[in-house]
Amino acid sequence: MSEHRSGFVSIIGRPNTGKSTLLNALTGSKLAIVSEKPQTTRTSIQGVVNEPCAQIVFIDTPGIHKPDTLFNRRMMETVRAALDERDVVLFMADASAPMTAADREAVDLARKVRGPAFLLLNKIDRVDDKRTLLPLIEQYRQLHEFAEYFPISAATGDGLDQLRRAIVARLPEGPRYFPPDHLTDQPERFLAAEIVREKILSSTRQEVPHAIAVLIDKWEDSGRLLRIAATVFVERPGQKAIVIGAKGAMLKSIGRQARLEIEALFSRKVFLELFVKVRSGWREDPAFLNVIDWRSMTGDSSAIME
Repeated sequence: MSEHRSGFVSIIGRPNTGKSTLLNALTGSKLAIVSEKPQTTRTSIQGVVNEPCAQIVFIDTPGIHKPDTLFNRRMMETVRAALDERDVVLFMADASAPMTAADREAVDLARKVRGPAFLLLNKIDRVDDKRTLLPLIEQYRQLHEFAEYFPISAATGDGLDQLRRAIVARLPEGPRYFPPDHLTDQPERFLAAEIVREKILSSTRQEVPHAIAVLIDKWEDSGRLLRIAATVFVERPGQKAIVIGAKGAMLKSIGRQARLEIEALFSRKVFLELFVKVRSGWREDPAFLNVIDWRSMTGDSSAIME
């Protein structure tokens, strides 16, 4: 009988390198929302992949950045925690863009990894001249000697089979940490809130995304119908006006898009109500940040309203 391998694999990298797209591609499910806007992922997200002789527990993380608010500092704490006691770390970089000073600084985190760290040059589907990949790999090699190097495309799946095999080869022997039907540690409330936030990100202008937080206020599941009420928090009245739109058109569009995706995710009809409230400076408010954290999500926005 062949040995069984299992372990934890963290995905780290700068914002917009495709970490969440990779998690979704490897698990075959949409566990993390995706946007071209930076810092879309705000917390660690677990995705479990079961193979005949292995179980891989992937951990997606927020993008590596310089924290300028309490909220951003908490995100970076999440990234650093994801490096502790990991069997493999995947450091993702954008193959379609030249290396920057921020990329060099981000590699410093990979140097602190005790176990093997792979360099993933993502978005090779956007690289017309593949000859540019080897010099870019060499640039990263000069900064840190990674255990392995993989040009991949998380969007198309190119290179992911080889990556998966290399990860399994590095995992220690061990039992399954989770049952075969376990896919993620994210509660349904959090997944629904993230879908609403994703639709806001894709529908609004650049000044809105970082100021958005979504909290589920009501969750009533009768089996055939799921009733959800959610509050969208912004920091300024002008942002509230943008999210609502003229005569409520923007909020209605966001709600319709989110409802359809939530229905597909949970396989039942959904009644979704969205409200928008201004919460000035919420990114520096510890009490508010504790409430919107899915690990302590209560579903009661009155607890944080003055």
